[in-house]
Amino acid sequence: MTRVLVVDDSALMRKLLGQIFAREPDFEVAFAPNGLEALDKAKAFAPDVITLDVHMPKMDGLACLDRLMVERPTPVVMVSSLTEADADATLEAFRLGAVDFVAKPQGAVSLYIDELAPELVRKVRAAAGARLNSALRLKERVRHRIGGSVSSPLPHPGPTGGDAPEGEGLVLVGTSTGGPPALEALLGDLPADFPWPIAVAQHMPGTFTGPLARRLDSLCAITVMEVRQAVLLQPGCAYVAQGGADMVIARRPAGLVAMPVAPDGDYPWHPSTDRLVRSALEHVPARQLVGVLMTGMGNDGAAAMTLMRQQGGRTIAEAEESAVVWGMPGELVAAGGADWILPLAGIADRLRKLVPACH
Repeated sequence: MTRVLVVDDSALMRKLLGQIFAREPDFEVAFAPNGLEALDKAKAFAPDVITLDVHMPKMDGLACLDRLMVERPTPVVMVSSLTEADADATLEAFRLGAVDFVAKPQGAVSLYIDELAPELVRKVRAAAGARLNSALRLKERVRHRIGGSVSSPLPHPGPTGGDAPEGEGLVLVGTSTGGPPALEALLGDLPADFPWPIAVAQHMPGTFTGPLARRLDSLCAITVMEVRQAVLLQPGCAYVAQGGADMVIARRPAGLVAMPVAPDGDYPWHPSTDRLVRSALEHVPARQLVGVLMTGMGNDGAAAMTLMRQQGGRTIAEAEESAVVWGMPGELVAAGGADWILPLAGIADRLRKLVPACH
């Protein structure tokens, strides 16, 4: 039985979310109308997962999350509106330790709540098994006698052959649940003169990927931008696929470009990592590609990166010890498609060694 604490100041929203979980046989639900009561309820109810609204009286969702991750670390799924302001708040929630988010229905909530139900249930179930970052807020947790330790997994050794050849190349990154902090850690450890462009597929709605790209750009030495139209790929730049669409690689006379395209029904996740990788294989020799698959639910990217490796490309899967959800990278490992299995902290260093002329 998964114990879920629903935190929302709207009595209607609490009722509707409670009804969603009540239809499932494996949930026990409690409720709180604001952040202050949520902190007390978290201690008494001991939930496995908390769904947390952003805007609430007395104590809002971010302030509650901030306290919660120090006093009683628990997987949290944010419940956010699809506005740009809420996108920024949700990205801040990821920094504070939230695992995932779901978007509130637009319009009359009661009319569209059933559209939210499958995604909410899927994400809450995944969050129940999520691995919280053991280093997050560690010093503050120790002060509150919560404790914790930082795992130090040994990396899978991977192949010992030569590095990727010099010349035009591309790094392809796929991630989903837990992705924004993982992207911050990965891209933030790369130098401004990183010699290959980086294409990123992060599962997110369209209103969230622009704020995500701007946030990453402000934190990283490399340039990070969202792809809303065809753009020529440049070294030292990372290109984030527009949410709600897919991104593909194409070739123009001036060179490689990344461009948004309408979602393809053959790919269940968007922006699709599988579609991104397969499009890159059509225009770049596999030996000039490096794939990185990080934390996320599902299997997006595993099949395409396995194919890429079979054709001579190099692939890195985030290790289970650091992944919030070891779905996507775990599927890559299970398929035999990972050259290296590395904790998040070691992926950027591996890229610096793989990609030529990077010092």
